[in-house]
Amino acid sequence: MEKSYMSMFLLLVAISCAVAKDVGKKEAKETKETKPKLPQTLSRGWGDQLIWTQTYEEALFRAKHSNKPLMIIHHLDDCPHSQALKKVFAEHKDIQKLAEKFILLNLVYETTDKNLSPDGQYVPRILFIDPSLTVRADITGRYSNRLYAYEPSDISLLYSNMQKALKLLKTEL
Repeated sequence: MEKSYMSMFLLLVAISCAVAKDVGKKEAKETKETKPKLPQTLSRGWGDQLIWTQTYEEALFRAKHSNKPLMIIHHLDDCPHSQALKKVFAEHKDIQKLAEKFILLNLVYETTDKNLSPDGQYVPRILFIDPSLTVRADITGRYSNRLYAYEPSDISLLYSNMQKALKLLKTEL
């Protein structure tokens, strides 16, 4: 009789331990799931203080009507090259200041406009479009096989290309 009580007692202890572990896991999951997520802004981390457009069509409209050049950044959220460029772009104070003079759009998908991929679809890729809605194919990065690609080490080239897009705007229009 004493053995059966002892067996019952051990069984109850084992069951209560298992239940306690399971409840602990559920509580941990609930706290993880209930953490508020910050809403993703249109900047996607490229400069939260800048004004970004939502769609390609909106960006074209705003560029034409505001007489500002459009800068389009093609990137992917899970691309390490895009992430590295984004980090440098967002931390570069001069680029952030100069970017205020542009209509800005960052895309994590390809558009149907083939003018935005003149030499292929790769990321990261940055193109400039003037207010007359002409893609500035002459403003390129340093690579001959990916003309519009930039790396974190190319940030000064990107800055000078942004200045070039603004200067050409003033002299050509």
